[in-house]
Amino acid sequence: MREFVVAGVQLAPVPGDVDANIEKALKALPKAIEVGAELVVFPETATTGFDTGLSKEELWDLVDFVPGKATEKIQEAAAEHRIYIVWPTYERGKDRGVVYNSAILIGRNGDIVGTYRKTHPFPGELVEFGGWTTPGDRADVFETDLCTLGMIICYDGDFPDLSTTLALKGAEIIVRPSALLRTYEHWWATSFARAYDNHVYVVAVNAVGGDGGGNYYFGHSMIIAPNGWKLAQGRCAEEVVYATLKEDALKYVYGGMTTLQSFDHLEDRNLKVYDVMKPGRSRFKPGRHVRGGA
Repeated sequence: MREFVVAGVQLAPVPGDVDANIEKALKALPKAIEVGAELVVFPETATTGFDTGLSKEELWDLVDFVPGKATEKIQEAAAEHRIYIVWPTYERGKDRGVVYNSAILIGRNGDIVGTYRKTHPFPGELVEFGGWTTPGDRADVFETDLCTLGMIICYDGDFPDLSTTLALKGAEIIVRPSALLRTYEHWWATSFARAYDNHVYVVAVNAVGGDGGGNYYFGHSMIIAPNGWKLAQGRCAEEVVYATLKEDALKYVYGGMTTLQSFDHLEDRNLKVYDVMKPGRSRFKPGRHVRGGA
């Protein structure tokens, strides 16, 4: 990768109003351009808000295929400013009622570089438990002239193996658009851990405000370096967070010191002792109010 500026744009969605949210994003984008950002990341489901209160069929009708009306103006803005944009939106699948929670990587010329479909929808979001999102089944990385980039979305960040998969595929930066419904501690700990575990930059951009389902989001978007150093953090407000990402991000043990780092978590893994690629469940029982059963 090369040195560049990344920005996260915290926005409060206008519930269920795709056109209004696109205009809101376009109005906020110049603030990221002003700080020199070449990669701009928006929060999860920026076109609608996370919980729309709609059925999966109604949501399918509201959004569009990709590319389509939910991406076209953002693609034009990326081309105008010659930047990369990660634009998260619900995406129509082929059949009515099949909806993906997606993050779209748009390139400098406005073309779509790649799409990631959330592979770990939150239980209440999952279509199999009465929700509206069909999970994706791929975890790819994308080559750009800035870096090798991987994408995860919100709850995906709770799953260490997913981020490790992206890191082993070569990701230098993992973006995490989110509409997180838990606590700051969960947000900070998982974003920090995914960065430090895998020695990647994590650009975690959370929504603020409310959505159509009556949920409220607390923002505090953050950018974390591969050695765990927090480079930027937002408040609970509509604003831009940004940081300069550098090639030597793992040279030192932490920020603001000269002590050299001597280890590499990926290289130092003892593969002989791992046995994680199989189903399982916690020995402690969750509330089960979504899944039901024992």
